[in-house]
Amino acid sequence: MKRGFYNILCAQFLSSLADNALLIAAIALLTSLQAPEWMTPLLKLFFVVSYVLLAAWVGIFADLMPKGHVMFITNAVKAVGCVLMLFGSHPLLAYAIVGIGAAAYSPAKYGILTELLPAEKLVIANGWIEGLTVVSIILGVVLGGILVHPDVAQFLLSSMHLKALGLEMHAEAAIAVIIFVYVAAALVNLTIPDTGARYPKPNFKPLASAMNFAHSCKLLWHDKLGQISLSVTTLFWGAGAVLQFLVLKWAESALGMNLSQGAILQAVVSVGIAVGAAGAAVWVPLKKSLTVLPMGVAMGLVVAAASYFDQSMLPGVFSIFGYEIRLAVIAACAIMIVVGVLAGFFVVPMNALLQHRGHVLMSAGRSIAVQNFNENLSILTMLGIYSLLIRADLSVQATMVLFGIFVALSMLAVITKHQRNQSKEDSLHLIGEDVRHERLDRK
Repeated sequence: MKRGFYNILCAQFLSSLADNALLIAAIALLTSLQAPEWMTPLLKLFFVVSYVLLAAWVGIFADLMPKGHVMFITNAVKAVGCVLMLFGSHPLLAYAIVGIGAAAYSPAKYGILTELLPAEKLVIANGWIEGLTVVSIILGVVLGGILVHPDVAQFLLSSMHLKALGLEMHAEAAIAVIIFVYVAAALVNLTIPDTGARYPKPNFKPLASAMNFAHSCKLLWHDKLGQISLSVTTLFWGAGAVLQFLVLKWAESALGMNLSQGAILQAVVSVGIAVGAAGAAVWVPLKKSLTVLPMGVAMGLVVAAASYFDQSMLPGVFSIFGYEIRLAVIAACAIMIVVGVLAGFFVVPMNALLQHRGHVLMSAGRSIAVQNFNENLSILTMLGIYSLLIRADLSVQATMVLFGIFVALSMLAVITKHQRNQSKEDSLHLIGEDVRHERLDRK
């Protein structure tokens, strides 16, 4: 891999670490403010709404200047959102500002991969990105859980003299620390080298931008490979957003775990995704990316089956190094690791295929913006439905069953669509032609 790739990895790690720690801190802040329970999943909804509303422009913005500079600016915007969250703005609105930074960050983060690396290295690169991102999710969730712990938060409030600034809640202490992580990510962004990729002068006029974006969406959805990979990633990210909150509720209702403990269980899912991503990077080349689709069906079925598990099934305690751990928690971790492995194994090749097709059909930044628009529209829709289910007092078990069956049936529909589109040989031939043409272009 080229040197600049490792700078991107470092910057992505820090930015994702802060994003995931902030989610836990923001949930804790809403709890401290005694906000209604249905408002919690709206955090994610407010975060991703910018991906949808600004989709026609963030791709253009990502191609406007060297992508390292774009990533620096967007991490700075995230830090500003945290500051607003601390000093008077409603957590949902401040989190939406952080979401604006994230929406503009994503096309630059993924777009630079297609500028920096040849097509045959995209699965490996995505495996690294997803694997490290998952590590940052694990550590970010754990970091968020640690920072909102009363003892740690009280120490931070005193040692950082935050009370002098009018900050007294534990969640506020956590957010103050997270600001420094965003600043560190922004500084690393400045070390990312310029790839030299330049695009035609963009048109930011609202109507023209919207029309160009609609054309880009049409190109990707009408492409036989693009529509399959886009369908899968759109489903995955929408389902993943719900799963983040669903795991916390499942940990509470089935295992009697509080927010800090549930955050660790949430992180365990990410461990599985890291393992699945690493496996995909090793065993699934770009030409075989479509063979992983059945993994999505399996993931949905495992989630549905997991809903029937609770601590009464394994009431015993396991002792290791003097620490007592409930068997039910160990079993729950194993289940969540399986869910994560299945998810990581099928989404990484789909991401790589989608990035490659988007790069072939249009510019790097615009293709990622199309991807983000569809994926985050799915997140908005699924989180909205999830909030309604909570408000309707549907049980956690029923919600998990509905969620799992929906994912499994949706993936079966995607598999059926792909089989109708073309034979496996046609897909491999098309991907091979793209790679060969790109090699000629680079020469």
